[in-house]
Amino acid sequence: MPIDSAIVQDPAPAAPNEVLLVASGDSRQSANEVCWPAQAEVERKLTEAFAAEDIVLRRAHPYNPELRHGFIWSQRMGMDVFMNIHPDAPLVVAEAVWQYSHHVLAGLRSHRGPILTVANWSGQWPGLVGMLNLNGSLYKAGVPFGTVWSRDFTDDLFFEALRQWLVQGCVTHDLTHVRPLDPAALPAEQAALGKRLAAQLRRRKAIMGIFDEGCMGMYNAIVEDELLNPLGIYKERLSQSALVAAMREVPDSEAQQVRDWLDQRCVRFVTGPNPDTDLTDGQILEQCKMYIAAVRMAHSFGCDTIGIQYQQGLKDMVAASDLAEGLLNNPDRPPVLDAQSGQALYAGQPLPHFNEVDECAGVDALVTNRVWTALGLDPSTTLHDVRWGDDYNGQFVWVFQISGAAPASHYRGGYAGAVSERQPPMYFRMGGGTLKGVSKPGEIVWSRVFVERNKLHCDLGLGTVVSLPEEETARRWKETTPQWPIMHAVLHGVTRDQFMARHHANHVNVAYAPSAEQAGQALAAKAAMLDQLGVAVHLCGDVKWA
Repeated sequence: MPIDSAIVQDPAPAAPNEVLLVASGDSRQSANEVCWPAQAEVERKLTEAFAAEDIVLRRAHPYNPELRHGFIWSQRMGMDVFMNIHPDAPLVVAEAVWQYSHHVLAGLRSHRGPILTVANWSGQWPGLVGMLNLNGSLYKAGVPFGTVWSRDFTDDLFFEALRQWLVQGCVTHDLTHVRPLDPAALPAEQAALGKRLAAQLRRRKAIMGIFDEGCMGMYNAIVEDELLNPLGIYKERLSQSALVAAMREVPDSEAQQVRDWLDQRCVRFVTGPNPDTDLTDGQILEQCKMYIAAVRMAHSFGCDTIGIQYQQGLKDMVAASDLAEGLLNNPDRPPVLDAQSGQALYAGQPLPHFNEVDECAGVDALVTNRVWTALGLDPSTTLHDVRWGDDYNGQFVWVFQISGAAPASHYRGGYAGAVSERQPPMYFRMGGGTLKGVSKPGEIVWSRVFVERNKLHCDLGLGTVVSLPEEETARRWKETTPQWPIMHAVLHGVTRDQFMARHHANHVNVAYAPSAEQAGQALAAKAAMLDQLGVAVHLCGDVKWA
């Protein structure tokens, strides 16, 4: 087969005053179409901002009138787009929406020119979440890049970053809040506990049940076996089709028992007659079957933690997994009995679930579960999207939000404070309900396990979940996704921009402690365990052991 000479030759270089722009989108065309106006507005503002610096910002791929959006929406399309971009061209990746990083990762890995990732500071669509996922993927891949975010692309932070990038090809942010762990400085009691728990994990190895890997192109969420196994953690690679098959084996009567259990605890289900737009009783029972099937499959394979992808494939077959996921992360949950023996499975314990098969979050959840349990604390944990945030009474308060997969033990009022609403149709065609609530005020340990330079790392910090007035919570829900649970988080000693500049992922793990002193002690024990396992631990912000 003859070689096309156009494929082996680089395209024309960019003009001296020209920067190219690409926009990665969703694989779901419904989401791309709905979110396109927000992306178009961001690109318009960016074009004006670059013009103010005498730079022409030119799209490297056109708007598609048939699809009614201008996103790169597949890996193949991304590869083809990058074939027509000179590898030395300065390149902006602009994101106002959630995006699948693998659409552009192949092109960015081979790109030689300076790269800048940009997102608008808005909660309307998960653009900040999408950019953080891309950033985490680039860190893992070893691709150098600059990054910046802005409300309207007119502020000093944005223009200082832009000017530095245009001249130097990089962006420098303040990272003085981060310092490496000094194991010798850990309190003796927590250090000994962490060492003991690490030895236990290596002695009796743990299994992560992976229901299909690589959700939504999240390269940063995959931990290679060579990095995972030395910790004493191994993967059981499971199929989502097997989960659907196991759901079919669950009788309606057992699913109804789960629904009855939730009704008795006053979970409110907002139902309606139209399955295309409403949450229906049938969808809820399907979610209850998924919960039962997941627990039984996890037990049959000896899993210590599991992650369900719920994306391509599963999203077209069954209702959303989020209600099941929230139940799994709580030790107080509907009992699931072994189909043969009748024995209660994982009785009195959570079966930690890592949303979207984020394996970094899975490692974190497993370690957290061991530490919190050993300390006699509630081991309920979850991950949240780093969705957005805003000032309130002079204090910056984050909106941490995930698609319903948080445990009710994290909410004000527990199950009685939880409501299940239908997932947005543009993301969840088959429906299903969330497990929605407002996170209770209290002290938290936040963390993120990530891969960089072929090594596992973990950032650890302390925070406080604050209570905001109902009208402010309603405003924040309206600015984001009102069907999803929300956490109002204040991070100790870490500014908004420091966190954004440092964070290597779209997700952050959280777990509660009864007091600030106990949160510090739990963090110390967790840091000690991770350090003993060979993970590079970084302390972020104001961290106190007691």
